[in-house]
Amino acid sequence: MSTPSSRTQPRTQPRSQPVWQIVARREIAVRATDKSTLIGTAVMLAVIVGVLGFTAWGESREKTYDVAYSSTTARAMAEGIAERAGDIDAKVSIDPVAVDDADAARHALEEEQADAYLHSTKDGWELLTLEEADSELRDVVSQAVEAIVLAANADSAGTTAAELTAGSKVTLDQIEGDSELSAIRWVVGYALAIVFYFASIMFGMTLANSVVEEKQSRIVEMIAAAVPLRQLLAGKIIGNAVIAVAQMLVYVAVGLVGLSLTDFSFALPALSGAIGWFVVFFLIGFVVLSTLWAVAGALASRTEDLQSSSTPITMLLMLMFFGALYLDGVGAQIGSYIPPLSAVLMPMRLVDGTAAWWEPVVAVVLLLAFGVALVRLAERLYSRALLQTGGQLSLKAAWRLEE
Repeated sequence: MSTPSSRTQPRTQPRSQPVWQIVARREIAVRATDKSTLIGTAVMLAVIVGVLGFTAWGESREKTYDVAYSSTTARAMAEGIAERAGDIDAKVSIDPVAVDDADAARHALEEEQADAYLHSTKDGWELLTLEEADSELRDVVSQAVEAIVLAANADSAGTTAAELTAGSKVTLDQIEGDSELSAIRWVVGYALAIVFYFASIMFGMTLANSVVEEKQSRIVEMIAAAVPLRQLLAGKIIGNAVIAVAQMLVYVAVGLVGLSLTDFSFALPALSGAIGWFVVFFLIGFVVLSTLWAVAGALASRTEDLQSSSTPITMLLMLMFFGALYLDGVGAQIGSYIPPLSAVLMPMRLVDGTAAWWEPVVAVVLLLAFGVALVRLAERLYSRALLQTGGQLSLKAAWRLEE
């Protein structure tokens, strides 16, 4: 006679995991350990670190320029420039160097024994260099000579340079945006556009290749028999999006840390909000474009067909990239609301400070609406074309196929 404790207790069946999660986890594992992905990430990080490191080193490095002179008048001017150089640019110093004449000065320039030759002309002064003068040297000499000559002329007129220049100072301001942030708009905006473009190309082609390889090897037929195609597509896109966003966050984090070591560190508080919005736009835009890459892979029957089937997406990405860089004024304002261009252009406007707080909200809503419509369209094309192996399909032919 059995006792209650000896009776077999019913076992709780483990809840099955959604198929798209399994596919997504596999995609993440494959992409995270893929050599090309790791090498590409390492190379991009090296480029970011190298560029920012060189910029920080160049800005912190003190530069000394040897300025040659060959007359008493030029000597007085060169010494005056040397005295004022530190006030104009704290990282620049001028070292006057005496030479016999103009020929000796040219020889010194050619032998790199001097950086410039300063001599008087009938109209003022000339700074002769072997090649194009460094901007720091040019600015220091120009401003110092102007100040010295102005002071001498004022003294001759019985007044002072301050009285002569009173009320002549011009400050820069602008109605839209921030004048300081405008100085680095193209630096940060270009970097964001580059990250979006290359991430979309690299991960998009990887996704399309994955679809083609499964289709070419006929594995997709077994997968389709066991897995709903909608969940297969969702898992592939989500898995790639996770890796792409993680990679992008690493780039942004390294870039912000590097930026803090340069003279542009003042812009970090204002840029933080724009960078946050960029992450949002990047995620939505990447998912939307990923569906198109999956369709490009489904339309191809061989890897060789992928170049042709993916050409429209590549052209779209180029249009987004160059449109975001070259649109300005009203064109930029309108374009920042038009999907999928808004995924790149609106963050650039946020960096520039020309977008109100509500504008990215509207742009995100429009991008989401566009994304939902495009995903539905892409899902239909993907499900119809995935099992067709008779050759490359056109969009029209794929649309007419029955599921």
